[in-house]
Amino acid sequence: MKLFMMIPVILFCCVFPLALAADGLQVGFYSTSCGKAESIVEKVVQKRFSQDNSITAALLRMHFHDCFVRGCDASLLIDPTNETVSEKKDGANASVRGFDLIDEIKEAVEAACPSTVSCADIIALATRDAVALSGGPKYSVPTGRRDGLVSNIADVELPGPTISIPEVSKFFAAKGIEKEEMVALLGAHSVGVSHCGFFADRLGGKPDPTMDPALAAKLIILCKSNPDAAVFLDQNTSSLMDNEYYKQLLLKRGIMDIDQQLSLDISTSPFVSAFASDSEKFMQRFGMSMVKMGEVGVLVGKEGEIRKNCRVFNNGTA
Repeated sequence: MKLFMMIPVILFCCVFPLALAADGLQVGFYSTSCGKAESIVEKVVQKRFSQDNSITAALLRMHFHDCFVRGCDASLLIDPTNETVSEKKDGANASVRGFDLIDEIKEAVEAACPSTVSCADIIALATRDAVALSGGPKYSVPTGRRDGLVSNIADVELPGPTISIPEVSKFFAAKGIEKEEMVALLGAHSVGVSHCGFFADRLGGKPDPTMDPALAAKLIILCKSNPDAAVFLDQNTSSLMDNEYYKQLLLKRGIMDIDQQLSLDISTSPFVSAFASDSEKFMQRFGMSMVKMGEVGVLVGKEGEIRKNCRVFNNGTA
C-alpha cells in the first residue's frame, strides 16, 4: 500500500477495551509457553525507537502491507530466491523497512523460547509497542498467529495514493473492515511521510482546489528542487500519533489525494470531523481497528508454521 510512512513522548496511557479476538487468537497466548515474549519485543522496540523514532511509521506500513495480501501471516518477510519472487520484491513494498528490527526481535525471542513465537505475532506486537511510544494508544494484541507457507509477488494487489474513496472502501470492506475503521486506520499517516512522486499530480497544471494554496506553493518549490523529497503527511505534529492529521485534512492540508478525499467524500467526512474534534475517540477507534486488521486472514492452531528465521520458511525455501 503506497499510503504509509519522530520525539519519544507518550500522550495517552489508557488501555482501551477491545472486541473479542478471532477464533484461535487470545491476549496472553504465550503466557505459559513463553512468558517473556511480549516484554522481549517491547524492550527491543524501545531501544530502536530511542535511536530512530520513525520506526513507528515503518512498522505500521509493514503490518498493513503484510495483512492486506494473504492475511497477517508474515509472508511479507520472506526473502526472494532464485526460484521464487516473494512479496517483498513487489514495487509497492520497495519502501517497506524495519526487517532488520524484526530479525533482532526474533533472535532474542528464539534464544528465550525456541520455535514458539511466530514472526506474524512479532510484527503485531512490535507495531503496538511503537505506536504507544509515539504517543498513540496502548491496546492489547491477541496473539497465536502462525506464519504462512507462501509468499508470491503475484499475490500483491495494494491500493495506491490516487485511488478513489469508493475503491479503497471496497478494498477494506473485502477484508471485513468498515468505513469508520478504515478512516481510523489511515490515521497511521499521522506519523508517515510520502515522496513527491506520490502527489506530484496535485501540483502540476491548474492549482488543485482541494489543497491549501500556501501548502501547494511550498510543495511545488520543494519537489521541483528534489523530485524524490519526503514530506510529512501530518504537517503539524509529524512525530506524534495523534488526531492532528484529521485537523489538517479539514484545513485542506492533506498531502496525498487519498488523504484529502477522506474529508471531502460524504461517506467518510463525518468520521474525519469526529476524529478531528475528539482525540480520545480517535485513539480508541485506532486501537480497536488495529486489532481487527491484525486478525485478517490469520493462521492458527496447526496451520502454517512457527518460523525459526523470519526471512525463510523452515524447509529453507521461499
